[in-house]
Amino acid sequence: MTHRSPDTLRTAFFAGSFNPYTAGHHSIVERGLRLFDKIVIGIGVNIEKTDPADVASRAASIRKIYADEPRVEVACYNDLTVDAARRHGAEFLLRGARSVKDFEYERTLADVNRRIGNGIETVILPALPELEWLSSTVLRDMAMHGRDIRPYLP
Repeated sequence: MTHRSPDTLRTAFFAGSFNPYTAGHHSIVERGLRLFDKIVIGIGVNIEKTDPADVASRAASIRKIYADEPRVEVACYNDLTVDAARRHGAEFLLRGARSVKDFEYERTLADVNRRIGNGIETVILPALPELEWLSSTVLRDMAMHGRDIRPYLP
């Protein structure tokens, strides 16, 4: 990859609640690093719904995963994704889609974000076939019922 100066880095913002951060999320970031110089993993925070300590714990866990990868940054935000992305110098939003339904939703979101985000573009990567079923919701449900979810986490 060609090295760019900090003001010309292709930066993507990968937003989500990441509760938990799954192997599917990790796959999107790893594959995204082939396309972008830097990825900011943005953990969206709704203070009315989320315990700030839980968000800080999630951020710390994700930072540990990428401790040896200087091209990945983790940030928490509580405003519009496009605003947080711009604040972090991102020109792109990175998203993943597991199904056609996901893709349709992400495409609609991309259209809105392009309109309100001064042309910010969205890159949607399809989930790897072996990870299509994997979602944070499924893992939370499995964990709540006593199942070991560690094999599905990075």
